[in-house]
Amino acid sequence: MSDVTKRMSIRIAALLAVLALVVVALGVTLLRPPATVAPESRPPLADRVPGAVLPAAAPVVLPTIGEQAPVPSADALDQVLLPLIASEALGTGVSIDVLDPLTGDHLMSEAPSTARTPASTAKLLTAAAVLTALGPQTTLPTRVVAGTSAGQVVLVGGGDVMLSAGSGNPQVINGRAGLRELARQTAAKLRARGRSSVQLILDDRLFSGPTASPGWAADDVRDGYVAPIQSLEIDAGRVAAGHFARRSADPAMLTAQTFADQLEKRGIKVTGTIRRGAAPKAGKSAELGRVESASIAGLVEYALTESDNTVAEALGRLVAIAAGQPGSFSAVGPAVLAKLKALGVSVTAAVLGDASGLGKGSRVPPQVMTGLLALATGAEQPQLRAVLSGLPIAAVSGTLAGRFSDSKEQGATGMVRAKTGTLTGVSALAGTVVDSDGRLLVFAAMADRVKSTTKARAALDRIATALAACGCR
Repeated sequence: MSDVTKRMSIRIAALLAVLALVVVALGVTLLRPPATVAPESRPPLADRVPGAVLPAAAPVVLPTIGEQAPVPSADALDQVLLPLIASEALGTGVSIDVLDPLTGDHLMSEAPSTARTPASTAKLLTAAAVLTALGPQTTLPTRVVAGTSAGQVVLVGGGDVMLSAGSGNPQVINGRAGLRELARQTAAKLRARGRSSVQLILDDRLFSGPTASPGWAADDVRDGYVAPIQSLEIDAGRVAAGHFARRSADPAMLTAQTFADQLEKRGIKVTGTIRRGAAPKAGKSAELGRVESASIAGLVEYALTESDNTVAEALGRLVAIAAGQPGSFSAVGPAVLAKLKALGVSVTAAVLGDASGLGKGSRVPPQVMTGLLALATGAEQPQLRAVLSGLPIAAVSGTLAGRFSDSKEQGATGMVRAKTGTLTGVSALAGTVVDSDGRLLVFAAMADRVKSTTKARAALDRIATALAACGCR
């Protein structure tokens, strides 16, 4: 077999393996040998978030990629990547780390321990923390319970910020749980009790503190980059269609109002003004209705693929709550980093100002990203698989769908999966790459002193493309 034919065979095999990950991301379970995961010893969220559910199910294990493929030479990688890192488009604040997850060797590094502004690559840290703290199969409930007085019902938020205003759809992540179904259940139980009118109370106390981060720009909510963070929202607080649609100033109250409308359509009159209040303590009141979100794994995949700030912030609060801390901005960063440290990821010099990377104050060294990604590729922490399956695919999906479009970058298609990060003056890319020999590598490249994010993104894409094209031996 000629060298060309051999290389083509390797790349085809690697591409098929990556396509298998796409199938996983779409929710299809594949049969793979052997590696199942023992169920969690206890429902991690059961004593923290009322009604959280953890079905017994083993997460899917990634296919083996390139275990026998040759390891790239560090010297050869330097020759290929150093000129690209020196690009003027990346400015003077550049850090990069390329790690072989099988050997643990850092094959190419430039200031890998220097903390940089991560932008949305920070979502990788939040994703790993919530998958570990709650478990990938946990779902989030939105419930209705009887209130403390007759004729009073309480809508209780459980952290699902992707409710549907109408019917839920079990085939999607955003809109899996629907208020129409919740109202149908509630109305049926109320009618069985002889009730045709109720007073509605909203309990959104699961999340606490300010609903907007002091590190966000004043127009981030107005421009649709994020919604106020509350414990129940419809479509991440959007009031119109579109990823960057305008957001409600009070998404939880809008959800309660929409639920009241659904009750009215089912013959249950909602009297008076909807007000905020506390649901009776667990076990003290009958449950009248419940709908469940997609699994945490599904929510993580959505947050990473779509780079959804609102979903990431809600997931970060759940990490803090699971650790016994308030579900607030101030608690999220330390809770996420503590969970990563417990996993064995070195978080030295890392600081998180929020869970999404949208705001100011976050600083993360690239080697924290590569350490986490390497851990996710191994067998020791199978709950982290959604970190990988949620990564956008070069020129195919999510925030990478419109990138790697240059003819010189076509070799990266399907071979590079990475989380993007973009803020004013900041561009970052962190993920996995299968090189031309079929070797799986993880990488993180961060630049936080760039003059043009458009040019910086293109420079980072060239680095990832070079990694995919390089056997580098």
